Order: sequence, then C-alpha cells, then structure tokens
Amino acid sequence: MPPTPLPLFTLTGNLLAERTLTFSTWSAGHTQRATTATFQVGGKGINVAKMLTRLGAPNTALCFTGGATGEECVAWLRRSGRTFHAFTTTTPTRTGTVIRADAQSETTFLGPDAPPDATALRACADFLDAQPHGHTLALCGSFPGWTSPDYDVLRAALERWITRGTLVADTYGPPLLWLIARPIALVKINADEFHPIAPNLAQLPAHAAAQRWIVTDGPRPIQLRDHSGLLPSITPPQLKEISATGSGDVFLACLLHAWLHRNYPLSAAVNFALPYAAANAAHPGIAEFAEPSTISSGNFTK
Repeated sequence: MPPTPLPLFTLTGNLLAERTLTFSTWSAGHTQRATTATFQVGGKGINVAKMLTRLGAPNTALCFTGGATGEECVAWLRRSGRTFHAFTTTTPTRTGTVIRADAQSETTFLGPDAPPDATALRACADFLDAQPHGHTLALCGSFPGWTSPDYDVLRAALERWITRGTLVADTYGPPLLWLIARPIALVKINADEFHPIAPNLAQLPAHAAAQRWIVTDGPRPIQLRDHSGLLPSITPPQLKEISATGSGDVFLACLLHAWLHRNYPLSAAVNFALPYAAANAAHPGIAEFAEPSTISSGNFTK
C-alpha cells in the first residue's frame, strides 16, 4: 500500500464569520425580508481545507479567532467535524454577509479586516515550530497587519519552515511580496494580483525566488512556471458562471492534492484541478457542487 500522505496545513489570516441571506429579489434602499439564512465560516484557508477534506486529503485548518464572532466560528467548525486549530486573539473575528437572489448576481459585503494580536501570532509561530519536518503549509488570503512588528515572530517561523517543509502562497499585497523573495515551493495567484509584480512569468523580477508559479486569469489561459522555466499555458473549461466565490480555493486544494499526494507534474495537477474549480463556479456555495461526471486532466481521467 502507498504511504499515508502527510497532512496539509492551511493558514487563514483573516477569518470570516459569514451569513448568507437568500431573497426572491432585492434592491438597494429598501427593507427586505430573506427567505432563508445560514451561517458558515469563511476565509480562503478554510475553503481550501473544506475541499481537501472532500478529496479525502488529510488536513488541518489554522486560523485566528476572537470575540463573540470568533466563538461562533469555533463552534461551527466543531459541529462540522473539521480538523482545525484556532489561535485566540483579542480582535473580534470579522463578519460578512452574502446576498443571493434567483435572478440577480451574488453580492458579498465584508466587514473590516481583523489583524491578530501579538499573543496569537506567537502561538501560531510556536505551533508551526513544533511540527515535524516534511509537512506542507499553505498561506491563504489576506494577512492584515503583516507589516507590523507583531508579525516578526511569524515571519521568522515561516523562514524556518522553508528549510524543513513545503511552503505555498495564495495571498497578495505585502505578504506576497515578502514570500516571493524566498525559495518557497509554489505561488498561486490571479492575474490582477500578479501584474503589480511583473507583466508576465517570462519577466519576473530578479529578486523573485519562488520555485513554481501559477497565474490564473478567469476564463483566459493559465500561466505556469517551474524550476525548469515556462510551461505551456492551459485554458480553463468554458462554463456558465453562477458564483466564482471560492473557486480559486477549490482549484488550490485539488492542485495540492494532485501535486503532493498523487505526485502529478505541475501541468497535470493543474489539469486535474480545473474541472473541480469550474464545477464550483457553476454552483452556489463552496465545494458543494455535484461530482463532475467526467474529470479529464490530460492523460488522467477520473
């Protein structure tokens, strides 16, 4: 039997206590009553972990939780049977509301970002330092407060992680700029976040030390680069989009599973992930779509 794959860790820097309200129709400037209301925990790392669990890939979701909203998130994660580790912060977890209606585009309202405090960041750094060698850590989403001295301890722990494990980045802004200057294993990024760094993967700045790059651009071709250089671009499947929310997270989860657990080359891992991401975009919710009947991935078919 093949060895059991090592668990993947995802780190969500900006957790979300999220409510979804469904209306028959709605418009700004009026009082309206929802037909349904649900609560879920959001944040890119949580979404990635959700899809990893669906794939049967062992994982632990790391996050920062604070205040009453953070307690609600922890209770939901426990009820959902998720494997997670929460670092308590004094900053209340941010809130968000998703608005859905049958004939209208999905709209999301997000509350202010919630930077974790120094104690929570120290606890996270200590947790990472205590993990054995060989694990994978994916930094997902925004990390408010990244440039503050409070983050020094976590940045130092990430430097140590690079020397003994696999570090993956799906982030943007200051954390991304810090990460790409180091020999991390993979950067997955969308074109809007990539273009402030370089016009394309053939013209990366000299300080960019990340070993592998994947640049997505909606329905347009995906750019890829590994340690050998540029790889042929890959065009995503065309679809009727219902909600793009979380599709990038589904894509990353499937990519990591194929690349790390199934030992697919980078291009084959991207091809494996794309049908799942497309199915997610054609369905409301995150990782809640029906299993694609045929998943083609180059020479790999499920």
